[in-house]
Amino acid sequence: MPTLRCDQTPSWKQLLAHAQQHAQMPALSALFEQDAQRFQRFSFTAPAVFADLSKQQITTPVLDSLLSLARECQLETKRDAMFRGDEINITEGRQVLHTALRGGANSPHYNEVQGVLTEMLAYAEQIRNQPQITDIVNIGIGGSDLGPRMAVQALEPFTQTDKRYHFVSNVDGFDLASILQKLRPQNTLFIIVSKTFTTQETLSNAHSAKAWFEASGGTGLADHFIGVTTNIEAASAFGIQRTFGFWDWVGGRYSVWSAVGLVLAMAIGAKSFRAFLHGARQMDEHFMQTPLEHNVPVLLGLVDIWNRVFLQRSSRCVAPYHQGLARFAAYLQQLEMESNGKGVDILGNAVAYPTSATVWGEAGTNGQHAFFQMLHQGTDIIPVDFIIAKEAIYPAATLPDQVVNQLKAQHQILLANALAQSRALMIGKTREQALAEFAGKPSTGIDALTLAKHRTFPGNRPSTTLLLQNLSPESLGALIALHEHRTFTCGAIWNLDSFDQWGVELGKTLAKDLLPRFKTGQTENLDASTAELLKRIS
Repeated sequence: MPTLRCDQTPSWKQLLAHAQQHAQMPALSALFEQDAQRFQRFSFTAPAVFADLSKQQITTPVLDSLLSLARECQLETKRDAMFRGDEINITEGRQVLHTALRGGANSPHYNEVQGVLTEMLAYAEQIRNQPQITDIVNIGIGGSDLGPRMAVQALEPFTQTDKRYHFVSNVDGFDLASILQKLRPQNTLFIIVSKTFTTQETLSNAHSAKAWFEASGGTGLADHFIGVTTNIEAASAFGIQRTFGFWDWVGGRYSVWSAVGLVLAMAIGAKSFRAFLHGARQMDEHFMQTPLEHNVPVLLGLVDIWNRVFLQRSSRCVAPYHQGLARFAAYLQQLEMESNGKGVDILGNAVAYPTSATVWGEAGTNGQHAFFQMLHQGTDIIPVDFIIAKEAIYPAATLPDQVVNQLKAQHQILLANALAQSRALMIGKTREQALAEFAGKPSTGIDALTLAKHRTFPGNRPSTTLLLQNLSPESLGALIALHEHRTFTCGAIWNLDSFDQWGVELGKTLAKDLLPRFKTGQTENLDASTAELLKRIS
């Protein structure tokens, strides 16, 4: 839809002025000293998620200008168009309705969504009740892997304990081979997830899995291979008789709510899968109904724009202090960078401002012993998202009570570390403080002042903390939907088509050209580097 370019709005000019004054802005610690209500002013509540933005380098005038920018860029109108079912993916002429997969009775496509959901969950329960199936292997890539893999790991305390869940995505045979050696064909179910049933990586792994199954004495292939695809004919030719479909208005990176989430439904069961959908639906309603001033996905997206565009911070670290969310940063990489890593706007015009930040991270406390050094003392200022859960949920049925109690005590250590890291990023340490404190075991050949310089932290480094009560199917659903809408907010303001991914295609096309050359050795029309590397490989 026609919209005023974000960099031509009055609010954009105001934000540029705010950014120019940023160097004179008081440090974050000083802002807290000046405003006793800063935490209350910049913390917000959404379903299952509490968001503390008070450690971000924002002020009320900055936030007011960001909210004005959202309105001038018609964020609410674009949001409503998505939920209504307009074809907002204009380059592919598609609706964008992943929200309908968890929607209420008034959602578009309600009957067909519920029909597939009911069938899928019934089959999931059927497999859960088959003791002879001990291993379930999900073969997919991109959205057909990242979402289900992340969610199954996150919800391990809710998974069925007599089955193991495996994920294969890389076309590198090492990925599949390392799993196959642990399996027995008569006890294994393979889920082949490919909308078109033509994805190179997925089909390569599927054929190798089929060859292993047959060579290892497996019988009744149709009972051990199922498909999540719309290409029923191709799946049937492969030997698959049972398939579950989804729709072209469901993008891969938004598809965990659909039949792509079948492995998750098998892991956690129908009741918990519906709770997962319910958590997302609650966040959808918050995003749709809450005024922008208190709308958590919108506010997170606006702070992302402030950091990325106006403060020129090119990356964001995601540090979930929950081992269950160890794959969450990888999931967000596809969600945000594939959605908003674009250099042209929705009209095909080159954008004149930065778009998606680089998203990366690792679970705490592991990250503290790896890259946190750079976060604290490196030359780049990198905003950090801390994700913490107040309560820990463990698979208590398999652990003695005294062990569970010890693990709960460890959870307090985990939370203390998360809060300490966000505080340390903000307050830093002065040279005077470093001089005054005991320095452990420094070199005897270094003077105190030089050592203090090494042990000085600049501080004033921004972070956001997202607090969950616990990590459950419902709260995970809300957390994922929160980030979907956060991503949408940024794309809508930048005026991007956040739902295509043409950048994925070029490499695929060139790979198809190169593959036969490994046999022929032909190097015509190749650049010198590729030609010479091909000669060395083939």
